[in-house]
Amino acid sequence: MENRTWAQEILDRICRKEVRVVERNADKIPYTTQDGVFDDWSAPDRICWWTNGFWAGQLWLLYHAYGVESFRHTAEKIEEKLDANLMNHMGMDHDSGFKWLLTSGANFAETGREASKNRLMLAAGNLAGRLNPAAGLIRAWNDPGTGDTAGWAIIDCMMNLPLLYRASEMTKDPRFRQIAMCHADHAGKAFVRKDGSVAHIVTFDPETGEITGTRGGQGMREGSSWTRGQSWALYGFALSYRHTGKREYLDIARKVADYVLSQIPESGIVPVDFLQPADCDYEDSTAAAIFACGLLELGKENGKYADAAVRLLRTLAEKRCCFDEEQDHFLEKCTAAYHDEKHNFTIIYGDYFFTEALLKLTGKDLFLW
Repeated sequence: MENRTWAQEILDRICRKEVRVVERNADKIPYTTQDGVFDDWSAPDRICWWTNGFWAGQLWLLYHAYGVESFRHTAEKIEEKLDANLMNHMGMDHDSGFKWLLTSGANFAETGREASKNRLMLAAGNLAGRLNPAAGLIRAWNDPGTGDTAGWAIIDCMMNLPLLYRASEMTKDPRFRQIAMCHADHAGKAFVRKDGSVAHIVTFDPETGEITGTRGGQGMREGSSWTRGQSWALYGFALSYRHTGKREYLDIARKVADYVLSQIPESGIVPVDFLQPADCDYEDSTAAAIFACGLLELGKENGKYADAAVRLLRTLAEKRCCFDEEQDHFLEKCTAAYHDEKHNFTIIYGDYFFTEALLKLTGKDLFLW
């Protein structure tokens, strides 16, 4: 009860601030902030960016909990803008769940809007078509006709599989679920190491399906432990278990979770890579928020995971969250990739998962996955 009361108080502060944020930014699709002000990724050359559904998702979550109409209107504007992405072949990749579950999926869940269901199904059909049958894995990125990434899959895709599970639930057609489970089955073997850590990128021969190696991707190096990648695996396999009831997915999610809990510093501050040097100050608050969501999912059956999630959320709220209503962001000190030039800044999906985790804790969440 104490944790729920605390989470509700934080959510009330988030909602009050978000009313102001929407007033200032109703026509934007943000990724980060510049001097506390949202940037905008709705232009034609930016509309296909993989994070473009997260602010709408956060607004739908808050609309479901608080009923503020401006949240719904702004989220629907973003959904409509993403039609330009839906009609762009090169802009359609493995991240369709992040874009359309959090926009069209949320809209359909709240309003039953048929246009939103149509968008969701178009995105699901495209994602299903990215499965490489030889490897049993969904291809990640596109390339300009060279085939350079035709044999690349990434751990992030585990979080997009719910788009396929949703499609099967909505149409009573098992093929979407079968494709999702095919990827999950093979990803569990190809990405997850014996100690519970995971690779970011797995490469395979696109003709034969033979696994040819792994890459460090957004982590420090090949073989290291990029924390957001660990969070995608933890939450992603937990969600696959929720949708299918397949015990192997729960076992994998717990294995990753136990590894993660063994690596998080006593401070509760999550680094970009668990193997980064001790004197490196790169942080990723987004990974902490995603960990919390996944741990709360696992916490339904084992309280140690829920307790760990609360510790992470309290650390974020006390040390890494901005409640200043003149600033557009919430979570601070986020990082997209270890080798990027910029570190410890604000990223919109951190705000989304922080909000989702708090709503899970209060029992007032809208399940979008």
